[in-house]
Amino acid sequence: MELMSTYRAVQAVSPGCLELTQKTLQAPGPGKVRIRIEACGVCHSDAGTVEGLFPIDWPRVPGHEVIGRIDELGSGVQGWAVGQRVGVGFLGGSCGYCAFCRGGDLVNCQNQQYTGIHHDGGYAEVMIAKASGLVSVPDDLSSVDAAPLLCAGLTTFSALRNAPAKAGDLVAVLGIGGLGHLAVQYARHMGFEVAAIARGRDKADLAKKLGAHHYIDSVASDPAQALQALGGARVILITAAGGKTTAATFKGLRPGGVSIVLGVGSEPIDVPDTDLIFGGRTLAGALTGDPATGDATLRFSALSGVSAMIEKVPLEEAANAYEKMKTGKARFRIVLTMS
Repeated sequence: MELMSTYRAVQAVSPGCLELTQKTLQAPGPGKVRIRIEACGVCHSDAGTVEGLFPIDWPRVPGHEVIGRIDELGSGVQGWAVGQRVGVGFLGGSCGYCAFCRGGDLVNCQNQQYTGIHHDGGYAEVMIAKASGLVSVPDDLSSVDAAPLLCAGLTTFSALRNAPAKAGDLVAVLGIGGLGHLAVQYARHMGFEVAAIARGRDKADLAKKLGAHHYIDSVASDPAQALQALGGARVILITAAGGKTTAATFKGLRPGGVSIVLGVGSEPIDVPDTDLIFGGRTLAGALTGDPATGDATLRFSALSGVSAMIEKVPLEEAANAYEKMKTGKARFRIVLTMS
């Protein structure tokens, strides 16, 4: 299908306000590619753009779980081809020359821009992306299925992959939501003994279906004590925001264990220093992953059958989709399609 001189996009024009518009097609600059988008996930982090939580130059197109096909290559782009299906995540692409890039830490590149925040993202039919941030999409993974894996998937997969747990160790996942329902699946397929922690009994059956060996209702029991009864967790993956819940589960770690925070919230984490020192436990954070880990996330998902629970919504209904996500009514990921 030949691209027209304009394309549809949904952009944030002021805090909380999304509008459907037509934008003029642009050629990709040096080191960049133009992508014809097929699917884009709606992520809680999109609030950084839509609500103006980051400094935003209005208008701005949100979206950082983008799958599409390269339509045009900018000058100097190597390793990618027109027609190739690619993904774009939250990190817009490393510079290659800062101190962190030179040390191999592409995630913390000092000059990295965030997709949908510093430049237009995927709530659109077309976008421009930096080639250094692209992810390769396996042929046997549909664009809709792949989209949420570029943020919710990559974040949880990368954190577990880099964690100190080994096959057979107890790994706990706190929160069975957009990130947590993927984290449970990854943990099970990585060979861990998996404990899912959530509020109430209503998610017990889902947690077991996703692959959890144990379900801990944090309302009915003390989750830290429940984890210690299982021998103590080597890793606790915190996928739900909340400093108090993070602190409440921290004592469920075995000596040498680590709690990894993925969910972002404003509530401070109040962990006594004695809980850190005695047993050598660690509290850490993790931010998404580099493009190579993005490749691995999609490959592993395709091989293992890990998939998000998805509701498809057409691009023109992006505002309603965002509102549903923001109010916690999504079960569990919404993906915009650009038919």
